[in-house]
Amino acid sequence: MPEGPLAGVRVLEPARAAPGPCAGMMLVDHGAEVLRVDRVKTVSTKPRADVMDRGKHTIGLDLKTPDRVAAFKEPAEQADVLIEVFGPDVTERLGIGPDDLHAINPRLICGRMTGWGQDGPPAPTAGHDIDRIAVSGVLPMLGREGDKPAPPIDIPGAFTVDEPLWREQP
Repeated sequence: MPEGPLAGVRVLEPARAAPGPCAGMMLVDHGAEVLRVDRVKTVSTKPRADVMDRGKHTIGLDLKTPDRVAAFKEPAEQADVLIEVFGPDVTERLGIGPDDLHAINPRLICGRMTGWGQDGPPAPTAGHDIDRIAVSGVLPMLGREGDKPAPPIDIPGAFTVDEPLWREQP
């Protein structure tokens, strides 16, 4: 049995971009039971090496077919939380949007993660941290003078270490 403050909480996670699986991983770490719903063609019987899949159960469903949408709704009836990272209106078009799922499970918490929200001019486009850094005007300030801007994780020379990070204990 899972232990932690979220033991007994059931989470439904349609597999998509990293923010959803990362959120699901953190919920597993705190005791939640997470059911990852992969696209049919990506499900394998081999163990996955992705650390964000640890502790999760996985099923494969093609959510573009009506019978699979019905199959998706079965675990949604028992879930406490839905982690949703599709673009605006995608789940509504598939028939698994918040209104559709609340009709079968009114207590379901639907957490939506999108790059730019559900409406407005940038909503239909992907949005990642590098996009927000660029739009904010910060990206041109990063990196070395004369070089192309560098994302914060990849600033050349910023993380040089002269000594080993781990030292042997005496």
